[in-house]
Amino acid sequence: MLNISRNSVNKNVDISRFSSVQKAFNKKHYKHFNRLLITSGVIGIIVLFLPWTQNITASGSVTTLTPDQRPQTIQSPIPGRIEKWFVREGDFVKKGDTILFISEIKNDYFDPNLVERTGQQIKAKTSSVQSYTGKVKALNNQIAALSNERGLKLKQAENKLLQSKLKAKSDSIDFEAAKTNLNIAETQLNRTQQLQSEGLKAVTEVEEKRLKLQETQAKLISQENKYLASQNEIINAKVELNRISAEYSDKISKAQSDRFTAESNGFDAEAQVTKLENDFTNYSMRNDMYYIKAPQDGYINRAIKAGIGETFKEGEQLVGIMPATYDIAIETFIAPIDLPLVHVGEEFRVQFDGWPAIIFSGWPNVSYGTYAAKVVAIEQFISPNGKFRVLLSPVQKAHKWPTAVRVGSGAKTMALLEDVPIWYELWRQLNGFPPNYYQPDSKATTKADKK
Repeated sequence: MLNISRNSVNKNVDISRFSSVQKAFNKKHYKHFNRLLITSGVIGIIVLFLPWTQNITASGSVTTLTPDQRPQTIQSPIPGRIEKWFVREGDFVKKGDTILFISEIKNDYFDPNLVERTGQQIKAKTSSVQSYTGKVKALNNQIAALSNERGLKLKQAENKLLQSKLKAKSDSIDFEAAKTNLNIAETQLNRTQQLQSEGLKAVTEVEEKRLKLQETQAKLISQENKYLASQNEIINAKVELNRISAEYSDKISKAQSDRFTAESNGFDAEAQVTKLENDFTNYSMRNDMYYIKAPQDGYINRAIKAGIGETFKEGEQLVGIMPATYDIAIETFIAPIDLPLVHVGEEFRVQFDGWPAIIFSGWPNVSYGTYAAKVVAIEQFISPNGKFRVLLSPVQKAHKWPTAVRVGSGAKTMALLEDVPIWYELWRQLNGFPPNYYQPDSKATTKADKK
């Protein structure tokens, strides 16, 4: 009610008789209220100087510390068709246990005796290699025999050539002697004719000398024929020498050509044997791949390819498995602006989904339901969500993480940064400034890592 009248109600009406006025204007209330204000002011000023831990909040999920402990899927390296399941979802399997059996769908491998037939082919090709090796040895022996025979034949021809040369030399001497006899016979005939003309020799003696001259001429012609025949024998011996050399060179070359052909065929057979051995090993290993086995101890999560008779391609996921033993960790994602504030070895506080927690931001020691973690790795490249991935592991000496936490569960993380007074944090928040950029103490970090 507005006091627009000049008449004062309190002058005409006694309001002290009302109980509400008596309670409101009691002086004791002023004293208590003043004390409350003073106490609150003192406490507020003290609180402003209390330490406050700057922090960065982020969200993440539960994972494992090493990649081989994370959930994985089992694939088949070959295409096939599911024939039989040996496990159910949720079963525990050990390393090497059979999970399912598959059959072949490629017509190249339908033969059930493919491995045995390939082994028989290997034996046949191995025998072929041995045969070619024996043929090469026989040809080497043949080449050696031909080389020895050529040497003997060449020596024989050379000896015959030498004999022909010696005979030609002997015939040339006889030919020269026949020439000399012819000259002597001519000289004697001329002398006898001169003496006969002088009457000193008889006609019969002249005729004898003329007959002897004719005999000497005939003998000269005979010796000349022998000499020419000896020269022809020399030429024939040389031709025979060249013929022998050419003949055996041809035979040896043909044998060498056959040897090289045998060696080439042998190498080709060895290559085929190696290929068949490779196929034999591949077929044997392929038969082992018909049984899909567990790569490690774990639990069957989900059958991705279910049913009997369902076909799949090579590398296609068949079943999911979770390792039985793993070291739990947290992967969280922080904004790029906060990346310089996070360092390896620094502490985080973690709240798991499904676990109640009472969190006092800035006072981690007072919070309830949070667990200590430390940074073990920071991703060097940004993730597809536009943030950087940070991997956290439990702190050994701190309170243990819940054993019922499963990989893949959600988690909220809070990075603990530098300690500042509360008034400074309020001032920073009011001005929208980022947390203080700082570098951790290397000595302290080293000690913490050693612990």
